Amino acid sequence: MRRELEKILYVEDDPDIAAIAQLALETVGGFKVLVCDHGRAALSAAPSFRPDLFLLDVMMPDMDGPSVLAALRDIPDVGQRPAIFMTAKVQPGEVARYRDLGAIGVISKPFDPMKVADQIRDLWAAADGGAGAGEGGVQP
Repeated sequence: MRRELEKILYVEDDPDIAAIAQLALETVGGFKVLVCDHGRAALSAAPSFRPDLFLLDVMMPDMDGPSVLAALRDIPDVGQRPAIFMTAKVQPGEVARYRDLGAIGVISKPFDPMKVADQIRDLWAAADGGAGAGEGGVQP
């Protein structure tokens, strides 16, 4: 069984979206959240922060979310943590691609700040309970 979800490394280049999500995840969800505004910052922070989960925006300059996830996978001790993509690009083919990259789920933007923590918990529980990345679909 996977450990309890407590710490989330969130990579989001839009400061307004990052602030809303961080506030919602910390205040409503009770998580400890470290926000990085680009992929390289996430790669530097991941080893010392030791997140339980990666929450990744898909569309970012320099390194997009899938590229960040691929690079995170190479970091010893934390690279195999579960990942969730957060994006407006939620067409079935795109969602399938994110899952093929190893994401346990996708949360669509815009997201509901009052529900996003529960959406993350649901995806975490489904992945941990053996349902795997193929179950559950997009969390609206």
